[in-house]
Amino acid sequence: MSPEGAPATGEVRAVSPDDAAEVVDEIATDAAELPRERLLIALDVDGTILLEDESYSPGVVDAIADAQRAGHEVMLATGRSWEGTRHILEGLALTPEYVVCSNGAVILRRTGPAGTREYERFHTEQFDASEVLTLLRDHLPSARYMVELPDGRRLYTDDMDEWNVSRADRVPFEDLSAQPVSRVVVVSEEGTDQDFVDLVSRIGLNEVSYAVGWSAWLDIAPQGVDKATGLEKVRDWLGIDPAHVVVIGDGRNDIGMFRWARANGGRAIAMGQGPDEVTSEASELTASVTEGGVTAVLKAL
Repeated sequence: MSPEGAPATGEVRAVSPDDAAEVVDEIATDAAELPRERLLIALDVDGTILLEDESYSPGVVDAIADAQRAGHEVMLATGRSWEGTRHILEGLALTPEYVVCSNGAVILRRTGPAGTREYERFHTEQFDASEVLTLLRDHLPSARYMVELPDGRRLYTDDMDEWNVSRADRVPFEDLSAQPVSRVVVVSEEGTDQDFVDLVSRIGLNEVSYAVGWSAWLDIAPQGVDKATGLEKVRDWLGIDPAHVVVIGDGRNDIGMFRWARANGGRAIAMGQGPDEVTSEASELTASVTEGGVTAVLKAL
């Protein structure tokens, strides 16, 4: 509403119902025109937007759609490979410009206009995993091993129901380290996540980055690489202010992106069911995945 049409400070002016309606319309128009910062919203997948049976957290599909319509850049930052991620995008009707996969070791970029779902491997990290694999095999001879190659193909030692093995080949253990890899995944059905935490502490994995999953799952990336390093590249490419970042997750592999967001003035939000060591690194706590924690955050933006 223009200053000329407003009453003086402390003055009450009676107006007709028609004039009052016009005032309300003006106020609503002014509010709608207020600038709203564009947020970069990075969501973990498992335990954040997906339940254990891979169904979606209550309300999250609609909440993500609303956030996109509001102009925010909503994307995924996951430990999954691209092969295990693309169908999640489809289910969410989500077409971000970038997707961070493999705990930051792989970044996909959309190749078509907004609304399309064609992606290319835009940035890939890699390392020589021979020493790490040998060290782990010595301590976990019965574990299952998988490596992801820079071109997206994967090599694995044993079948496992939880693995999507499209674009994957079963090979002898020795072939896993025949060429540089983007990441190593180790699954031990005989242990627990705490067993992996203890093992990592005992043997020392100083030349790599690692994350222990919420089951007996160990994910290993090149040294210094995690979701935070991938998201920082995306944030820079998109030109979004660091303070306008929102990250949401529930696992140990989300701690790096929590610290990154907090250090730069953004929001780091942990799911309610996350372990203490994860929730303690966040700046905020939302409801659990079964209770629609991400939906609550997005609706409050």
